[in-house]
Amino acid sequence: MHNATGHHTNAAGRRAWWVAAVTGVAIIVAGAFSTMPGILQDPLRQEFHWSRGSIGLAASVNMILYGLTAPYAAALMDRFGIRRIAIAGLGAVAAGALLTTTMSAAWQFTLFWGFLVGLGTGSLSMTLGTTVTNRWFTTRRGLVTGILSSGSVLGQMVFLPALSWTIAHHDWRPALVSLALAALAVTPLIRLVLRDHPADVGQRPYGSNTFIPRPAPVPGAARRTVTVLRDAARTVPFWQLAGAFAICGASTNGIMWTHFAPAAHDHGMPVTTASTLLALIGVFNVAGTIASGWFTDRMDARRLLAAYFLLRGLLMISLPLVMTASVNAPMLTFVVVFGLLDLATVPPVIALCRTFYGDDSAIVFGWTNAAHQIGAASASFLGGVARDAFGSYDPVWFALAAFCAAAAMLSLVIRLRPTASAETDKKTYASSATEQ
Repeated sequence: MHNATGHHTNAAGRRAWWVAAVTGVAIIVAGAFSTMPGILQDPLRQEFHWSRGSIGLAASVNMILYGLTAPYAAALMDRFGIRRIAIAGLGAVAAGALLTTTMSAAWQFTLFWGFLVGLGTGSLSMTLGTTVTNRWFTTRRGLVTGILSSGSVLGQMVFLPALSWTIAHHDWRPALVSLALAALAVTPLIRLVLRDHPADVGQRPYGSNTFIPRPAPVPGAARRTVTVLRDAARTVPFWQLAGAFAICGASTNGIMWTHFAPAAHDHGMPVTTASTLLALIGVFNVAGTIASGWFTDRMDARRLLAAYFLLRGLLMISLPLVMTASVNAPMLTFVVVFGLLDLATVPPVIALCRTFYGDDSAIVFGWTNAAHQIGAASASFLGGVARDAFGSYDPVWFALAAFCAAAAMLSLVIRLRPTASAETDKKTYASSATEQ
């Protein structure tokens, strides 16, 4: 079956989902790198006698670069193609992990893990998923966004228990080598399946009855990235989304993935058990993020964000009360609910970026994600400093609960005033959905 342009119309949906699946695999592998500082803390402190602050600094640099790289990566995808940037990102994380096994000083950990792995994972962040979704899908964008958003935590779920076991029984270096090999193994799959645009294989975006030619490469990626930031920074919604997402990063990646295992260990829980709980959070994170994408297609994204932040703040207050040396019912309840909420904020934020900023939404989301990572980096570093100063993580949990309440209020006051380009995008979306 062909359309008026002579292009195939029967396989577009299947190819789009295969592209999304391969993109998800790359995001899964990159996600496995994000929790490593948490389970590396004790081995590194025992071998090198580094402070938690020194280890947290490397994690903070990693998170900041992860965030700052994302918007530039989105622009580079428009210039050089999605596939090339994804392959470069996988090569960077593999090289960073392998070089980390040779380090002997804290500054080297910051260089190899903080800078190199940060650059690589930033290229494989949700800006990759957002760009793929915008190009390959016209309908079901919220659902696809939710699925791809869950990939980073799914990577933690898949790799974290095995990595913790490897560290406990064979040292931390084999664990990093395993991660590097996983990244290298995904590279041929990306090269084989991933394409930059549906037009590359003569197909339409999923949900569209119109063939869309591949746009010309956009030159000046760095200049465009800064220009988009400048223009977005002149609008109030950008700062509202960036502020809320910074708090999101502080209350998830920044504190949980770096300090949850050490905090649980403070209460007598073995690190392997705490790592298993983090992996269990990942199990429910997948369900929560996909469900959030489904809800985002149907509900007000602002109200969803507010509800997520309010519930997360309540969980933060409860954590000091439920954390014990052994796994109990209250702790399992925390794990389940936190998992459902962890990355549930991503689909609504991406949807709001698309509403306000249209064709530039991937880059704007990249900058918003940079704020997320700055918040995460601040919590990662300051969480370790607070633990060294107070001998407990309790003040950190309470402070983050207050910030989550502020993010809930910030989400509710966002006013919907979409740009003209965003209105065009929304009309195209609605028209395609009706025709389908």
